[in-house]
Amino acid sequence: MSDLDGTHDARRTYELDRAHVFHSWSAQGALDPMVITKAEGPYVWDGDGQRLLDFTSQLVYTNLGHQHPRIVAAIQEQAAALCTVAPAYANGARSEAARLIASHTPGDLNHVFFTNGGADANEHAVRMARLHTGRHKVLSTYRSYHGGTHLAVNLTGDPRRWANDNASSGTVHFFGPFLYRSAFHATTEQEESQRALAHLEQVITLEGPSTVAAIILESIPGTAGIMVPPPGYLAGVRELCDRFGIVLIADEVMSGFGRAGKWFAIEHFGVTPDLLTFAKGVNSGYVPLGGVAISDAIHETFTERVYPGGLTYSGHPLACAAAVATIRTMEDEGTVARAARLGEDVFGPGLRELADRHEWIGEVRGTGAFWALELVADRTTREPLAPYGGSSPATAALLRACRAQGLLPFANYNRVHVVPPLNLTDEQAHEGLAALDAALTSARAAV
Repeated sequence: MSDLDGTHDARRTYELDRAHVFHSWSAQGALDPMVITKAEGPYVWDGDGQRLLDFTSQLVYTNLGHQHPRIVAAIQEQAAALCTVAPAYANGARSEAARLIASHTPGDLNHVFFTNGGADANEHAVRMARLHTGRHKVLSTYRSYHGGTHLAVNLTGDPRRWANDNASSGTVHFFGPFLYRSAFHATTEQEESQRALAHLEQVITLEGPSTVAAIILESIPGTAGIMVPPPGYLAGVRELCDRFGIVLIADEVMSGFGRAGKWFAIEHFGVTPDLLTFAKGVNSGYVPLGGVAISDAIHETFTERVYPGGLTYSGHPLACAAAVATIRTMEDEGTVARAARLGEDVFGPGLRELADRHEWIGEVRGTGAFWALELVADRTTREPLAPYGGSSPATAALLRACRAQGLLPFANYNRVHVVPPLNLTDEQAHEGLAALDAALTSARAAV
């Protein structure tokens, strides 16, 4: 008899979920969660046995798909040898994971502090920046997401912050570049970049440069809409940080480990941050893991000074074994280059072709296996198909149509994100695009 007997029954799973599980970001009484019974590669199966092509990578983390045999085997091997150990002790999986991560981070980000996920990675990066500089304020953009813990959700620049923000965390928000909905009345990428940088410099000046510890930016904002920064913007932020002695934190929780067609998205812009946070794709989400990659200069701050922070499961052996297997597999299989080629040859052209046929698509944005469709009710006015922070009958119809076509979509407000596993075959990518095409047609007809 297995201890997991009964856990594979879809109806029982649903009933127990509704009786006992408290879901995140949700009104509990309105929920009707999909049951997932199994998964393999880029596919999942729901409680009714329907196979769905997973264009979400769940929450954009199964970068090598579901049940990858090398990752599963590494977890099993590690579990047989050493399931867990306190973080004060060195363990082989953590040491090798740190070495592999440092071998791919840009510049001198040679030291790794492990966390349980992305939110606490950002919390610790900010703590390090504050202690390093002796300052308190942290600047972050509107249209961003940095996590759900107290400081991280205050850093966040989307509506999930509102109910949790008491304006006492030392966070200040500013407008990042987003040409399609420019806050600066820009008409070109060059104008958007220059005006966004001028705005940021003014915010720093008015807040007081000597009070600002860090600027935290998603190298390419993820949940907020995959708005690829215009040329020169991140280099300009780096220059402002250098000029005012501010720590630059790159949040690569979603965009890192090949998602954007580079090991880290910030490599697209030739910029090295002082701290880089990661999670999700580091081990394809098989066991919770995140971390902070730390520059030599900030590491030096804590050579003799105690760092006042830690986690019980920092560098958990099972999570780090999954990271070792994930990174080695990506190296062996050329996964990052494959993601870049998928973006250039399949997703970019394919999504722009959809935009030519569907009036709901106002803009296509992305790189690698990291794309967003900005959905609008009117292309001329750019009225969103769903309000900021909400949904609409049209977007709900689109999600239903996607599922009917065998596609599991990632949707947020008025956008559909195309974020499948990085090792998707060309045929599977085209399968997903065809399903999205058919769903857009049927949803438009339905409303």
